[in-house]
Amino acid sequence: MLKNILLFLVAVISVPTICFADDFVEDDYDGYQESEDFEDDFSIMPSENMDITATDVSINSDASAVKVSGFDIAGIMLGMSFDEVYSLFNNNMGLYRPRKQNSVVYTIHPDWKYNLDYECRQQNIFMPEKLDNCIKTMARGRGLLYASEFHLVRESTGETITVRFTSNATDNVVYSVEYNNDVNVVEGIGEKFTHQREKKILAFWQSVLDKYGAPNSGTDKWISSNNAYDPMMTAYYGRLELIDRGRMSTDQAKNVQQSRKHFKAKPYAF
Repeated sequence: MLKNILLFLVAVISVPTICFADDFVEDDYDGYQESEDFEDDFSIMPSENMDITATDVSINSDASAVKVSGFDIAGIMLGMSFDEVYSLFNNNMGLYRPRKQNSVVYTIHPDWKYNLDYECRQQNIFMPEKLDNCIKTMARGRGLLYASEFHLVRESTGETITVRFTSNATDNVVYSVEYNNDVNVVEGIGEKFTHQREKKILAFWQSVLDKYGAPNSGTDKWISSNNAYDPMMTAYYGRLELIDRGRMSTDQAKNVQQSRKHFKAKPYAF
C-alpha cells in the first residue's frame, strides 16, 4: 500500500498552472476594526482578470464523484460569505492572519464601472481624479463596490491563501480559494537542494492525500461531476486551487445583464 502511494506521489509531480486576472479598485471595509499590527490594511491596488474558461474533466474509470463543495482550505469553503470568512480570521487565534497590507481588495464589475463612467461624464466630470472619485462614490452608494479578494498569510511558514468572492449580485460569496506554499522552491543549485525539494513535495502530497483522499480525475483533480463548472479542486506543486466556475460565471452573467438593463442613456425622443 505504501509503495502504491509513493508511486502515485511521484506520478503527480508534473502538472500545469492556471492564472487568473481582473481589473479592480479597492476601498475601506465598513466593518473593519483596525488593529495595531495591521495598519494600512486596505489601499488601492491593481487586480487580476477573472478567467471563466474551463477545460474538460472526467471521473477516472475506477473512481466516483466527490463532494468537493464540502472541501475546505484552512476552514474556508466555497459559498461562504465575505463577512463569514473575514470574521473567521479577524482575531489572533488561528494559524493565518490578514496580510499586513492590502489584505482586502475591493472592486467594481467592469460593466457597472462603464455605466458609472458614462453617468459621471454626463455631469461634465472629466478630470481623471474627479471622475474616479465620482465612480467610486456612486458605486459605494448603490452597493456595487464589493470585497473581491481577501489575502491571508501564515508568517511562520510563508504559506498564503487568496480567497476570491463574487459580487453583491450573487451575495458576495466565495467562488475560489487558492493556497500556496514554498515546497517547489529550490534554494540552491546543489544536489542537496534538489533532494530536499523532492522530499518537501512528497510530504506535501502525502498531506493532501491524507486530508482529501486520492484525486478522482487524472492525477491532480477532485471533481464533483464531469461538468467542469461544478466545484472542483486541483493540486499543483505547493499549491491548491478550490474553485466553483459555475458560481463565478453566473455572477458574471448577472452583472452583464443587470448593467445593461440599468444603463442610464439619455432620454431620447423620436
